[in-house]
Amino acid sequence: MGSEHVSLRHDDYTIACICPMGVDRALIEAMLDDIHCSLPMPHHIGNYALGRMGQHKVAIAHLSKAGNNSAASGAVQLLNDFPRLQFIILTGIGSGIPDLARHVDIRLGDVVVSKPTGVLSGVVQFDRGKILAGDRFERTGALHLPPNGLLATVARLEARHRRVESEMPRYLEGMLRKVPEEHRAKYFFPGADDDRLFRTEASHALGGGCGGCDPAGIVVRPAREDTSPVVHYGTIGSADVAVEDGQLRDQLRDDLGILGVNIEAAGVAGMVSCLVIHGVCDYADSHKNKRWQPYAAATAAAYMKELVSVIPVSETKSVETEDVRVDDAFTNDGSKCARIATVGMHEGAA
Repeated sequence: MGSEHVSLRHDDYTIACICPMGVDRALIEAMLDDIHCSLPMPHHIGNYALGRMGQHKVAIAHLSKAGNNSAASGAVQLLNDFPRLQFIILTGIGSGIPDLARHVDIRLGDVVVSKPTGVLSGVVQFDRGKILAGDRFERTGALHLPPNGLLATVARLEARHRRVESEMPRYLEGMLRKVPEEHRAKYFFPGADDDRLFRTEASHALGGGCGGCDPAGIVVRPAREDTSPVVHYGTIGSADVAVEDGQLRDQLRDDLGILGVNIEAAGVAGMVSCLVIHGVCDYADSHKNKRWQPYAAATAAAYMKELVSVIPVSETKSVETEDVRVDDAFTNDGSKCARIATVGMHEGAA
């Protein structure tokens, strides 16, 4: 963190991680192998942490507030500040949507990774569209696919996990050693007994926890052999409002085939080509609480660390964008003075 980094420039950073919450950023920082000094941001106060993860230099951005609009703005600012970015990864927490009838056994602390399926890019904004005759809702707008190079790396890692154990538990242990002791306990696995999936129709009783909820509404699931997080690949739903209703959750699952929901993915994927990783902290129903958020943020950070560790250094494809153009601006004497991002939002078909 000293003189060895004085020669680093904005152009040296090739991977960016967007963190919607402060706890997410703290854990991604704990995954860094080396921390770099801050770089000047000429036109604003950059909310970044910089460092090295494996063989890659990484910029970590913390959003000023939750939601798709904030995520979209953060993605554009990243491109403006770090012009040689190859990949943008949104890493945080979100809801999981199990589908036991189809053997999709998502549990709290698992990780969901966006992956194109059918006509969907890996992320779908389910609250954007138009009302047609008969109150029929048609979703509109297109979101960017993740970069091809990053998808190829995700596929390699998915295949490797079928042959050998994931490195995520080791990275989680290493992260905990860097966390101050007084905060360490909240990042531990909360315990399988605290992971309760309620039936769709089982509403939450009044109160902060689920102590008053009818235990007859709990879905009985077989115990897992170990507590290591499982990674699921597929479509993530996103909107500006959180889903806390079991019936709506199941409807979205059945209509779109989504594995989870969060409130930032569509904002980033609508502006730039990116990958979304989120740790599962609840089941998008009325029983949701914050108990699993720190651990879920940790498992998402651990997956990102393992993914970055297998990204080839030779990957040079720039972030693909359709509506964001980053142009060099020059003074009258020809010297470069700024980089300006021109933004146009996606619009659905008329």
